[in-house]
This record gives sequence, C-alpha cells and structure tokens, in this order.
Amino acid sequence: MKIDFDGIQAFVVIAELGGFNKAAEHLHVTQTALTRRVQKLESYLGLKLLDRTTRYVELTAVGRDFLPQARAIVGEMTAAVGRLKDMSKNARGNFTLACVPTMAAQILPKLMRAYANSYPRNRIRLLDATSYEVRDAVLNSQAELGIGIHGEHHPDLTEIPLFDDPLMFFCRESNPLSNMKSVTWSDMSGADLIVVSNLTATRVFMDYQLAKRGISLSGAYEVQHHATAISLVAAGVGCAILPASTFQEGDRPGVRRIPLISPVVKRKVILVTRKNCTLSPAAEAFYDLVKKTQFTDTNA
Repeated sequence: MKIDFDGIQAFVVIAELGGFNKAAEHLHVTQTALTRRVQKLESYLGLKLLDRTTRYVELTAVGRDFLPQARAIVGEMTAAVGRLKDMSKNARGNFTLACVPTMAAQILPKLMRAYANSYPRNRIRLLDATSYEVRDAVLNSQAELGIGIHGEHHPDLTEIPLFDDPLMFFCRESNPLSNMKSVTWSDMSGADLIVVSNLTATRVFMDYQLAKRGISLSGAYEVQHHATAISLVAAGVGCAILPASTFQEGDRPGVRRIPLISPVVKRKVILVTRKNCTLSPAAEAFYDLVKKTQFTDTNA
C-alpha cells in the first residue's frame, strides 16, 4: 500500500483550520497545490473526504470518521521525523562499542567521561572482548565501533591507529628486579612469569615479535585475562609481561610497572569501523571524539 502522507496532512490541516486558504498558508503551498493533494488522496481512496463549495468546506461522513486516524498518522510521522532531526542535529541516541578489556583501565573511562559531558542523554552499550571478537562484532554489526589491537588486515574494516602501547614488566616491590629503571627480556629468564592466553592478540603479537629476535620465554602460569594476571602479581604469585595501558603506576599498592627494553615491543591500538557503513549520529560523535583525542604515551 502506498501511503500519501502529503494528502493526509493536507486533509488534517484543512479540517482543523476550516478552509483551503488558511491551510495553504500554514503548509506554505499554493491553494492549487493543496487542492491537488486532496484530490489525489480522494482518488486513491475512491472516497470523498471533503465537500467544497465557493462558500464553505465541510467534512463528509467518511471524512469525519477518518479524521482522528489521520491526525494520529500525521502526529506520529511528525514526531518521528522530529526525533530523527534531533538525533542528527544534537547527535542524540545510543550505540554499541566493542573494546578490549585493557582499555577499560584508564583510556576508555576518560573517553566515556568526555563523551558524557558533551552528550549526557546518550548511552553506550559496551562489549568487552578480545581483539578478534572486537573485529567480529564490528563486522557483524553487533557494534558500530571497536577499539582493538592491530592485527591481520580485513578488507571490510577501516582501522585508524590511536597510539602505541608498549609491553612492560609488572612485579611486586619485593621482586629483585623491582628497583631497576628498565628490564631486558633476558633479565626475566628465571622469573615466575604469569602469561596471558595465546588466544589473545597481545600474546600472539608478543610471541611473534620475540620469535623474530630469537627470544623464548615460558610462563609458570597462564591466565585468560590481563586483569587476572595483575591480581596474581599483586598477590605475589609471580610477575607478568603486560601492555602499559593495563594500569598506571600506583594503581595497585606494591606493584611496579617497569619498561621492557632490548627490544622495546609495542602493540598498536586502533579504532575500528566497518567500511561503507554509515554510523549513527551518537556513534559518529564518539568516533570524532576519539579521533581528536591526543593520547599520551602509556609508557610515561
């Protein structure tokens, strides 16, 4: 069914204002154009809605019966269009963001606070997932935006680099290496290492970079999440190699974060979107915020 909104709107305004002249002025059209709209609607319906003479305009019995429904149609359409215009003008709405958990320690909260200050009525649904899952969520339209780790290029994704995130050595203050300004990979040869799963992008990236340099490290413990590794370090179970963005120095009492050198290994944090996919106004506002953000060196 083809709905003639212009005709329905014309009929409602004529009925409410009591004439074609006032209705034409209200809709900013000529009386001739207004008449054509009504005639087109009546022709489509096969019914007369208005009786018109040179002296008056009067609703037919069918017109009187149809008027409440026509008002509802015009009201709902006007409200819907108004909401869309408000979304466009003020970036109103909600969106889903997929993000690797390590960003939740310090980077993501700052972005979300800045976004909330500018768009307090908007809401973000957060999917915390591995970098591979972040990419899949964006590809499958489960999330409009993703913050993940640079990996194998996908032709349907656009990746914008945000900052380099170096791997660092985390240990308790009681560890023999805790007073060093920097630690080499060879310094950790006898350490009780807590490593994250080889299914994570961080582990895959680290193993690849070390293999290129002939460096091999084995872990005494393996966990699925960076947060678990930090908790074990804080409990004195062992030490860990984790991204600098995992937390800032001082976030966990008694835990040190020391730069790793020889070599310095950095992962690249990226903003992910799907190609040829128009973002909602709310997501686009967050996208612009992230692009404009000057990220500080997480090694600092």
